[in-house]
Amino acid sequence: MNKYPRLRTHTRKGKSGQVWTWWTYDQRPHGPEIPLGSDYAQALVQWDAIRNKRPLVAGRVQEAINRWREDCLPDYDNKDTRDSYTRQLANVEAWCGKMAWHEITLPMLRQYLDKRTAKTQGNRELAVLSIVWGKARLWGMTELHWPAAGVKNWKNTEKAREFEVTDELFAAVYEQGDQVLKDCMDIATTTGMRLTDARTCRMPVDGKLRFKSSKTGKMDYFVVAKSPVLTALLERRGKVDCVMLLTTPTGREVSRSMLRGRYDEARAKAAIAHPELADQIKAMFLRDSRKRAADLASDDASASALLQHSSVKLTTTHYRRKGTELKAVR
Repeated sequence: MNKYPRLRTHTRKGKSGQVWTWWTYDQRPHGPEIPLGSDYAQALVQWDAIRNKRPLVAGRVQEAINRWREDCLPDYDNKDTRDSYTRQLANVEAWCGKMAWHEITLPMLRQYLDKRTAKTQGNRELAVLSIVWGKARLWGMTELHWPAAGVKNWKNTEKAREFEVTDELFAAVYEQGDQVLKDCMDIATTTGMRLTDARTCRMPVDGKLRFKSSKTGKMDYFVVAKSPVLTALLERRGKVDCVMLLTTPTGREVSRSMLRGRYDEARAKAAIAHPELADQIKAMFLRDSRKRAADLASDDASASALLQHSSVKLTTTHYRRKGTELKAVR
């Protein structure tokens, strides 16, 4: 009786007399053979996992995903980033977690993107997988390079969202908001802060509104006296016992859900009050306040600096919708 049922040994000889040996788990006729690698001891570990229906992890992509989720994911300070990576990893591991590294090829990556209905999310998911893959190489889990390394245009084509927050659209929603929402929209459109930063920015010290970007970690500040909007906001806020700039009238910190509910209500009222703009109002998000800040800047370079971007191209591609005034030559 075979001590290891369905364990198969494969041998190939080279022209110069080299011998390669590897093992597989034979699932026929119910499925293909599962590669167990060329290390006999590890092959037996994986054979036992399959035979006794234990989770198959060693030597598989899932092994690296598990370690990356435990060791690397908590290092990201931004909660939104951690949450999005968690969702993306869940989709990736459902697809390829049980695969061995050599089973993932460039055609398979492309096939995954073709079948993925959410095209942009598919790109994000494979981007996270490439990060995990790089770590797996450092950890010695695989010597293989990322299958798409050096290949151009293999992902789904992404198109920047075309949306301009005009004065009319902004005013329509702004007038329907309560003071908390109006303050948030004022902070975001004046400073270009992301909503997380606008919500968690602390009160100015020595006339300077300092903040650390939740995404990049970059530290910057604004001189309050140079901004009529920030000056008016602080005067209106008065002495509220809260260290955050954005608060409720009773001094409570403002949560994401509080902003979301207020904005959804204000947007719905604005669509009713301005039926001619209803479709555009419904398509406008609170985070578009950052786009409006970019358009209010004097030029592309100023907008890029305001948004703390690494390049002007990023600003003009995804945020700034204000066209450049050209001078007629005759």
